[in-house]
Amino acid sequence: MPAQAVTTEEAPASADVVVCGAGVIGLGIAWRLAGQGLDVVVVDPAPGSGASWTAAGMLAPVTELHYGEAPLLQLNLASARRYPEFVGELEQASDLDVGYRRCGTVTAAWDGADLADLRALATFAASLGESGELLTGRELRSLVPHLAPGLPGGFYVPDDHQVDNRQLHRALLTAAARSGAVTVPRAVAEIRRSGEAVAGVVLDDGTRISTPRVVLAAGTWSAGLRGLPADLVPPVRPVKGQTLRLRAAADTVPDLVVRAAVRGAPIYVVPRTGGEVVVGASSEEAGFDVSPRAGAVYELLRDAQSVLPGLSEARFVDVSTGLRPGSPDNAPLIGATDIAGLTIATGHYRNGILLTPITAEVVAELVTTGEAPELIRAFAPDRFRAGRRSEVSA
Repeated sequence: MPAQAVTTEEAPASADVVVCGAGVIGLGIAWRLAGQGLDVVVVDPAPGSGASWTAAGMLAPVTELHYGEAPLLQLNLASARRYPEFVGELEQASDLDVGYRRCGTVTAAWDGADLADLRALATFAASLGESGELLTGRELRSLVPHLAPGLPGGFYVPDDHQVDNRQLHRALLTAAARSGAVTVPRAVAEIRRSGEAVAGVVLDDGTRISTPRVVLAAGTWSAGLRGLPADLVPPVRPVKGQTLRLRAAADTVPDLVVRAAVRGAPIYVVPRTGGEVVVGASSEEAGFDVSPRAGAVYELLRDAQSVLPGLSEARFVDVSTGLRPGSPDNAPLIGATDIAGLTIATGHYRNGILLTPITAEVVAELVTTGEAPELIRAFAPDRFRAGRRSEVSA
């Protein structure tokens, strides 16, 4: 189950900042703000029970690359570069290991068409200054002997790593609490305003917290709060994803992350220390339904075993379902709004774990100084307004 926050049943009457949402994004922001001496309250009915719990923890800016997403790639790379220092600081602050592994990622081609796509991806990545190594079938088998025979080649990226998302969340809960942040196990129902400025929040039990600053980081639930003008409501939608956790013998799984597209269906296998393996992930537009779907579990197991046959002997541990917050262009919404004191940090979709360090850093800077770093200007929350041209897909 998700880690338990250090919580108070009694919400403080006031705070310097209220952070709506206690996933990794919200907690990362709360930790940074509390570390600067601000009185921070985090509000979430079930910290870490959503996408932060279901994620696989891949830190894969290159192998997650999609054409037309160059600005997002730069943001992802900037966050990946911060991870080692971020992890060191977080582990020291929390006294907890977050499972950060510099293991690399290999994407295996299923057939010749996949191999051609990987060559194009390698060329595109190189044009953006990123490197990886194209592999022949023999080189692929040499790097990952556990793979199914007959795969024609692959693409190896040594700098695409991983972190244990659940351990990361526990560490952020602890670090935020040790820095003085208070977590209230409720939901924010409404953002209160005084004219064109934030005045506070109303919780789902009617409790009010006065504050001049609110950070909206509630993932896919960010669009459901009352009190915002229609054109300021974050355009995020729930994208249902399921991941499986297996326990496998060490000699049946590789030491690095393996990705593939089995007959067009994407699959990834993420090995953890101690024999745990994360398999993911389904992607469904199913509203707020988080019930596991038997067909998705079957498809994930089938495709994972097609790539790594040794997984057929693995023990099934659990299936988890979460809702990724997707935006119209699949990039996050990070920045200030026309409401003074309201900052948005949501819509991270596939990259929430990866973007935790950079989002926490830039939002803390924005909240405390009022200045938006250049790095996030392409991801302004108002970029979807009529008449504005999004820079993310430029």
